[in-house]
Amino acid sequence: MLAVQFDQVGGPEVLNVVEVPQPTAAPGQVVVRNRWAGINFIDTYFRSGVYDSPLPGSLGQEASGEVAEVGEGVEGLKVGDAVAYLGNQDTYAQYSVTKATRVVKIDTSKIALETAAAMLMQGLTAHTLVTRSYVVKSGDWVLVQAGAGGTGRLLVQLCRQLGAQVIATTSTKEKAEVARRAGASHIINYAEESVPEAVHRIVPEGVHVVYDGVGKSTYAGSIAALRREGSMVSFGNASGTVPPVKLFDLSTNNLLLLRPRLYGYLVTDEEYQRHLGELVDLVQQGKLDIQVFKIYAMEGAAQAHMDLQDRKTTGKLLLSIP
Repeated sequence: MLAVQFDQVGGPEVLNVVEVPQPTAAPGQVVVRNRWAGINFIDTYFRSGVYDSPLPGSLGQEASGEVAEVGEGVEGLKVGDAVAYLGNQDTYAQYSVTKATRVVKIDTSKIALETAAAMLMQGLTAHTLVTRSYVVKSGDWVLVQAGAGGTGRLLVQLCRQLGAQVIATTSTKEKAEVARRAGASHIINYAEESVPEAVHRIVPEGVHVVYDGVGKSTYAGSIAALRREGSMVSFGNASGTVPPVKLFDLSTNNLLLLRPRLYGYLVTDEEYQRHLGELVDLVQQGKLDIQVFKIYAMEGAAQAHMDLQDRKTTGKLLLSIP
């Protein structure tokens, strides 16, 4: 089968399409014939060496397709079922193997397989951030850094549905419009003005929570935008990892700092199915708009990583798996 792999860490140019053995299903597992694979920033971390990965390395955290093989003891799934699932650095490939309990059936009359692949990683990230990291409440003021990005745009939508006032940061007029359509009531162009100063003009006491997936370049401004007893949720490193933090700096306003990771909220099958079920319901009911920005062939994985890192995207990127 074909898969995208890398023999050494580095830039997007290290990615190549190669022939590898097809996986088989052990007891409790299924093999999925992938049709669409989601592309996420975390993939660039493994490729570049920010996160450790064995070599040769594979990539991919999510995909959709059809069940190709069912392992012993698996119930409720059969060959040919349309499914979506979170992978384990292995979905940039024609076939992947995964635990059957981590697969969700997709009713393709309600959710297209492309949408199913696009919604998982970013959708589950956004959902757990607003329900677990900081529980957003009606009347809260929320700052979403990079509010037109894949996860940022979903955060804006979810926070608005929960009754919060959302301030989103963007870098262009086009991205500002994306964030505004998602539900942001205020837009700050971080390329033209100081984010914390602009936040305090809008809400003088500061925001209740900041969701920051950008990292190094926005951390200080995010902290400065908070009110007393505010919460800073740092969940990504798009601009680089946040430097070491002086905990004493948080004491001035009694701030709460979190650095969650998605899989820390999906440890049990019950947690996984609960969050995934709620996400699927939101999408099926039209309450969460999933947008695919661009689709790439497997051979275009390197270009997809370049586009993502250059912040040229405002929605989800997908690989089309032949």
